Amino acid sequence: MVLRESLPKGVGMGRVARIVAGLAVATALSTMVVPLPAAAQTLNDTLAARARGNDGARLLLEAKELVYDNDRNTVSARGDVEMNYQGRTLQADSVTYDRNTGRVFAQGNARLTEADGTVATGDRFELTDDFKAGFIDQLRVEQTVEERGVKVRTRFAAPRAERIAGETTVFERGTYTACEPCAKDPTRPPLWQVKAARIIHNNTERTIYYENATLEFAGVPVAYLPYFSSPDPTVKRKTGFLTPTYVASTALGFGVSIPYFIALAPNYDLTLRPTFLSRQGFLGQAEWRHRLETGSYSIRAAGIIQADPGAFLAPPFGARDKDFRGSIETTGRFHINERWQFGWNLTMLTDKWFLQNYNVRNGNLSTLYQREAISTAFLTGQGDRSWFDLRAYYFLPLTNSDWQRHQPVVHPLLDYDRRFNGPAPLGGEVRLEANLTSFSRDAAHFQEIPGQTSRLFGIYDTCAVFSRDTCLVRGIGGSATRLSAQASWRRTLIDEAGQAWTPFTFARVDGFWLDVDTARHQNYGITSIMGREADGFNGRAMGGAGVEYRFPLVASAGGWGTQLVEPIVQVVARPGETRVGRLPNEDAQSLVFDDTNLFEWDKFSGWDRVEGGVRTNYGLQYTLTGAGGFHANALFGQSLHLAGRNSFASGDILNVGLDSGLEDRRSDYVGRLLVQPWAGVSLQTRARFDKDNFALNRFEASFQGRFGAVTTGLTYARYGAQPLLGHEERREGVVGRARLDVTPNWFLSGSVTVDLDHYMRNRPTPISPLGRRDPSISGFAVGAGYRDECTTFEIAYSSVPREFSGAKDNAQTILLRLELRTLGQASVSQNLAGATSQDGIAP
Repeated sequence: MVLRESLPKGVGMGRVARIVAGLAVATALSTMVVPLPAAAQTLNDTLAARARGNDGARLLLEAKELVYDNDRNTVSARGDVEMNYQGRTLQADSVTYDRNTGRVFAQGNARLTEADGTVATGDRFELTDDFKAGFIDQLRVEQTVEERGVKVRTRFAAPRAERIAGETTVFERGTYTACEPCAKDPTRPPLWQVKAARIIHNNTERTIYYENATLEFAGVPVAYLPYFSSPDPTVKRKTGFLTPTYVASTALGFGVSIPYFIALAPNYDLTLRPTFLSRQGFLGQAEWRHRLETGSYSIRAAGIIQADPGAFLAPPFGARDKDFRGSIETTGRFHINERWQFGWNLTMLTDKWFLQNYNVRNGNLSTLYQREAISTAFLTGQGDRSWFDLRAYYFLPLTNSDWQRHQPVVHPLLDYDRRFNGPAPLGGEVRLEANLTSFSRDAAHFQEIPGQTSRLFGIYDTCAVFSRDTCLVRGIGGSATRLSAQASWRRTLIDEAGQAWTPFTFARVDGFWLDVDTARHQNYGITSIMGREADGFNGRAMGGAGVEYRFPLVASAGGWGTQLVEPIVQVVARPGETRVGRLPNEDAQSLVFDDTNLFEWDKFSGWDRVEGGVRTNYGLQYTLTGAGGFHANALFGQSLHLAGRNSFASGDILNVGLDSGLEDRRSDYVGRLLVQPWAGVSLQTRARFDKDNFALNRFEASFQGRFGAVTTGLTYARYGAQPLLGHEERREGVVGRARLDVTPNWFLSGSVTVDLDHYMRNRPTPISPLGRRDPSISGFAVGAGYRDECTTFEIAYSSVPREFSGAKDNAQTILLRLELRTLGQASVSQNLAGATSQDGIAP
């Protein structure tokens, strides 16, 4: 007997113990014969009364037709069937439940969607009534995962697959890839895929096992592995081996590093990275990471007992005298509350060459000026209008030309900044600032002028004669502490004509405590330069007031847009600076006079110097804003010293202020020009011109733009000679970089650094004792790559200076990197040029 009933979409199947509620329906109907008009009511009553189970789950069925076949003991749903149960959705043209075997058969555009979004499609599904086990013909599984913030779709396929207990899927003669199929020809092989006799995807272990696997690129086999496993694409952390890396070096020999990652818990893990080197032996590395409720920390250590120390140079150029070499690095950051946090970045090394010799990664390295490892511990707090920062520093230089005794130990450095509304009736803004700097240094750091001819131990800067005329003090020896505090007030008033008047006033005090040990490491030279004030307490006070005037004039520029012309005048009055040249200068050594500090009250970059005297700063600013993203801005101005002592004409122990463009009564002219014709393209220049003949003393220009498939940038800089600061010759250079997107996936890139004032020291001329100018390429890089949704491939060659101190030889490196998204990545880096003494390696 067969009963057939048409059902409206969305009929609820009630609570059932098994996924196909037709079992209960068929059981009820097998004991009765009902007319078709009454079948629908009988169906609803029966489902409500009998189709209930113990798991509390509810099955919803949508279909055009239900067929009950009591002779074959089956229940079928036909026509756009959709069944929802426990977060799983089964869709097909027809679904049949066999009561005899307890199996569900789905045919015709069969599609099973899991609760996590995984989609499995096939020609025919044969499943248990809870969808957890069974066989599937022509299975295709698509899963969307997130990797490093990018959503990636992975795909499995097999002629036949088996689901086991809803946890494991076995793909017979299966394939796996994360690549999208070709839009023009879906039958083409993906860029890469893994083919295996069996692919076993275990959801409980979250692991994929491959048996007799072959890696194919564009359908061509390139590698074979009898067995390997990889984490499920949804796994972020899983115990197992990582991609090995290979080593080839004259000093180290040949070797391989095989990292092993151990996921000990959801919030901490350990990575072991043993490396076996044919010439030096076993290099051990380990990294521990731990995330806590309020923050995280990590510890990284590396060490080796060298089998052949003779591969390296003798001190002070290398570590030939050391059998054991190693490093320890630790970082941490913790939040005390939403406003306060503390942390550290610490590095300890047996020698300055270890990290480079063994290519050990370190997150605390800096190469801004010289290569060095910076260790610090900090406590910071931030409010709505306040800032607190407390830090200690230890600098570890990693270049031959830097001496550890020249490096300061900062204990500590404190900055505090607080702003609040001014009291009535003054209004405006009141600002409180404070700075505490305390440090110690074993040996004073000197630099001889003119030229750097004197060397301590043949490699470190010093002076033959300790006098103000021939010697600069980069850092004083001994210990020093300075405490500074400043209070200021400002308010902007706008009159009826639109003129903006900003009066301001400020007061500052500084206290210096100095203790120089003149008996050690040439510190006696400090006394001859700084005088008797090099020891004991010294105080300094500075107060001042001023006003800044601006009159913005807005007008239409016709079809160009809107233009703004703004004259600016500022006057600052204060007494002269005291004790110039008698106090240390550690944090105000850089003074660049340009448009950015033209209207600063104090143009020195740090607290150790304070600007004094009466000065007026004036300039004119012009802005043009047009349609289509056009924007242009220009500023031109000058500074005049009116009365009192000119701080910039009084050089300190570093001659800071001299050769700056501010040392005369009339300063040099400074200006800038910024032009952005449309979004993505900009040109910015800034310059300093001589006040007398308008000669170019300093010039910087940068261009950035994107034109179709080309992205490019160009930076040019030219700085005039500053002999009193140790720069006897002009410095000039250009840096260019570009990227060409050949296709949406393929790209070419390159960069070049050209030293336009390279001096041939072995070819002196009467004009320049250093030699004639000979432009040269000091560094360049070229590369090519491919990137799509599943693959990244890059090859790059670079040639860069080994040190910023002027080393002759460049480091030449070639890098290969291949990443198969969700499967793994590998990279190979090889130095092409021979090692030099700058590396601490014996030739």
